Amino acid sequence: MLILMAMTGGWCTFPEIIGPTAVMARCADQDPARCGSTYSHAAERMRYAASGTALRAAMDMIGVPYSWGGGGVHGPSRGVGRGARTRGFDCSGLTQYAWASAGVLIGRTARQQWRHGTRVPREQLRPGDLVFYDSDPRQRGPEHVGLVVDGEHMVNAPFTGASVRVEPLDRPTFKGVVRPG
Repeated sequence: MLILMAMTGGWCTFPEIIGPTAVMARCADQDPARCGSTYSHAAERMRYAASGTALRAAMDMIGVPYSWGGGGVHGPSRGVGRGARTRGFDCSGLTQYAWASAGVLIGRTARQQWRHGTRVPREQLRPGDLVFYDSDPRQRGPEHVGLVVDGEHMVNAPFTGASVRVEPLDRPTFKGVVRPG
């Protein structure tokens, strides 16, 4: 649903979920109903740009150690429990950091991130999408998340003792794909 905030001199202003600014779309005929199409194209371009920013941020962290409970919007941090001695990321800390770098807040845990954004079919995944895995369907949500690099790979913080790296997407515990924003 699009919400028209204001219209001045043929410019339609819409709130945008990516970043603190609003999208402004020029409507030559000053008809707010026709601004929707212009907005859709502008918003889609912004989503692509945000996905690219998120992906670059995650790829820049390749080699950073896994730290259970580590990382977040400000980057790597000391984890908790078994990750308390290591400065790094767990899976959802990495994805939270990546998307925060693009101006999009998605929650801290894999379960929170699973509920934030639009679910898309596996066949429609794009770079920057979040891909989720769940080895125990009795739990209340996925337990692992990575960031899509391409149709076959993700960047993720896999487990204690490993570092952020690129790995294949295909796993038997695949749960689904979420597009933030």
